[in-house]
Amino acid sequence: MMKQKIATLAVLSLSLSNWGCEEAKPSEQTAEASVPKAVASPAPVPSSSSDVYVATGPIVVENQVDLTAQREGMVASILVDVDKPVRQHDLLAQLDDRQATADRDAAAAKVRSIEADVKNWEAEVKVLEADQDRAEKEWQAQLITKEQLDHVRFKVVADRYELEREQQNLQNAQDQLRSRELELEKTRILAPFDGIVARRYIRVGQQVNPGDRLFWVTAVSPLRVKFTLPEKYIRTVRVGQAVVVTAAQIPGSDHEAKIIQISPVVDPASDTIEVLAQLSGAAGDLRPGMSANVRLENRQ
Repeated sequence: MMKQKIATLAVLSLSLSNWGCEEAKPSEQTAEASVPKAVASPAPVPSSSSDVYVATGPIVVENQVDLTAQREGMVASILVDVDKPVRQHDLLAQLDDRQATADRDAAAAKVRSIEADVKNWEAEVKVLEADQDRAEKEWQAQLITKEQLDHVRFKVVADRYELEREQQNLQNAQDQLRSRELELEKTRILAPFDGIVARRYIRVGQQVNPGDRLFWVTAVSPLRVKFTLPEKYIRTVRVGQAVVVTAAQIPGSDHEAKIIQISPVVDPASDTIEVLAQLSGAAGDLRPGMSANVRLENRQ
């Protein structure tokens, strides 16, 4: 009986010993989990500021205009078409000028007529002035009366007024002639500057009115780029500073340019200043109206 009790106690002791070992394992795992693992931090990025600033803007030219009709008329002839190089004062088109020519010729004839009248009155005044000199001498010699002398004097004064009136009429007729000549000039559509015809809006036989568009003429050089810079550049960017221009859609072709104009004010809406740069040398693949990238040294 005693042996059975001893065996039972031994089994219980062994069971308690095994239970204690099993309970110890989870606590060890919990202790391990409570210690946070080290997390690798990303490598620091060098904070070096860029030495180049890139802006974008359109390529423009100084001279670019839509030519419009200055008087009504029918298009009689067109001498140029799109992509045609023109020189200043080249004739681009001609409106029907028959009526304007007739009006000009009539005004010119009136001027010639009044010019003849003026010469006639000038000669008449000279004759009367000679008569007045003779009458003065005759009156001094007591050959004529004072009334006769006054009559001659008044006649000279009257003719001088007539001469002055005709001279004013001549001036008015000359002004009318000049007006007719200007109207005639309006029938001739001339190139305002050297460039190229970019668009043509008219056809032969078309009736046009004052203000109707006829041609779009644009210069091809010098090419310029208009762009904006942040406000902070107002103290660093300078006239004459060199920049590099590249067509936005044609990368790889760089063109040298220099800044020729800087706006003296800041746009309050965008906090920017407007800058104008002019290209040096040949334009190459650049054309007016294209969008271009402008690279300039960041001197900040």
